[in-house]
Amino acid sequence: MTELERYTFVLLRRPADAPDLSERELNELQARHLAYLDELRARGVLAVAGPFDDQPDESWRGFCLFRVDLDEARALADEDPAVKAGRLVVDVMTWLTRPGSISFP
Repeated sequence: MTELERYTFVLLRRPADAPDLSERELNELQARHLAYLDELRARGVLAVAGPFDDQPDESWRGFCLFRVDLDEARALADEDPAVKAGRLVVDVMTWLTRPGSISFP
């Protein structure tokens, strides 16, 4: 059997009890969220991340695909400013794919 490549998939969801923030606060939080993701990419632990569009469930906001194990990815996701602020929650799982199926710059 072929050994599969392991990644950690993090689904970002908006919880029903997300705090209400002003537009200014939301913009500042989004800037910190994006800066944090950029930092993780620069460190090489995050392969790719992005928001969803046309999703069947509006609480699904985006995803991150990490190059680290489940526990480390969960710890990194929990440090995201938007998660710490309660605007996002995460579901973390392992994703497997055939070697060479995907590549990232």
